[in-house]
Amino acid sequence: MRILFLVQGEGRGHLTQAISLGQILRGAGHKVVGAMVGTSPGRNIPSFFQEQIFAPVHHFAAPNIIYKAKGGGMNVKKTIYKHLAHLPKYLKSLRLIHRSVKQINPDLIVSFYETYGGLYNILYGSRTPMICIAHQYLLLHPKFIFPENSRLNQTLINLNSKSTSWLAAKRLALSFREMPSVPDLNITVVPPLLRKEVTRLIPQKGNFILVYMTHHSLSKQVVDWHMEHKDVELHCFWDNREAIEEHVFDNTLTFHQINSEKYLRMLATCRALVTTAGFESVCEAMYLGKPVMMVPVPNHFEQECNAIDGVISGAGVTSRSFDLSVILEYLPKHIDQSEKFRNWYERGQSMFVREIGAFDKSVSIHRKVRSEV
Repeated sequence: MRILFLVQGEGRGHLTQAISLGQILRGAGHKVVGAMVGTSPGRNIPSFFQEQIFAPVHHFAAPNIIYKAKGGGMNVKKTIYKHLAHLPKYLKSLRLIHRSVKQINPDLIVSFYETYGGLYNILYGSRTPMICIAHQYLLLHPKFIFPENSRLNQTLINLNSKSTSWLAAKRLALSFREMPSVPDLNITVVPPLLRKEVTRLIPQKGNFILVYMTHHSLSKQVVDWHMEHKDVELHCFWDNREAIEEHVFDNTLTFHQINSEKYLRMLATCRALVTTAGFESVCEAMYLGKPVMMVPVPNHFEQECNAIDGVISGAGVTSRSFDLSVILEYLPKHIDQSEKFRNWYERGQSMFVREIGAFDKSVSIHRKVRSEV
């Protein structure tokens, strides 16, 4: 099959999931004919995606989260206002996606939680089947455990998840652990997607704590903690475009620009990972047997859900701030879940090939009918 990827460019997770699925699909004889990625001002698509996706990459303007200054987290009002103000630009992006789909003529579209996925299906009546993949679809599962007193936020995030997958043929819900699928809700629970580079690493236990943050404004909390605990070695990855490649703050604190290969090497040799509660980063740490402290971005309900789900799955502990004392206190209590997690992960390749390959038969029949006509 000729498969087109539609990828949300916010954060790192959806990009690495696309790379991983591309590796699986090419191994099964399919061809990834393109990857369309949403971009926005101030959001750089990491170079590793262009290098590892092995398909033409097309960009289009997409909505993104606006953060408050100095680590204040997500600015909900400004995010909504900006989206409304840029509505004409986003409609233009939908037209661009439509033209690209017509030109590329794929047999299947795989959307990685891209905002435009469901809207495209509805507005343009696409006849190309679409599969939607994301951890967020697990939040539609009736057995998913949410934060307390969050009914409104549950409704909003699930409405967004449904809108990204309107008229989709399937929703594949990535999960830290095995859970039953829910066919009535079009939800198939599948293992995480990890790049082969992660599975080739040999984990070792080092002395430093690794920190990964989705936005450099959160670094203030790390620096504040560090000033009181300079005996703890920290290495932090951030997206500060104004900083040099490797900013040595002092002898025990170094900031690194996001670099996939470098980050994974350090993840394999760190003592523990402290990260905003992105699904992908936690999965990588679990695979390598690294304890995790998950710090949801303030006002970011999805990450609050990820953190709770991660704790239930045995990934580690959660905290409302980058108070690294929490992970240091937790480390002696941690129970390594890597073997259980790897067993679940290793079932993924056959599951993805089966779920996506199911469309190959219908595509072949459709091609045969067209040729006979």
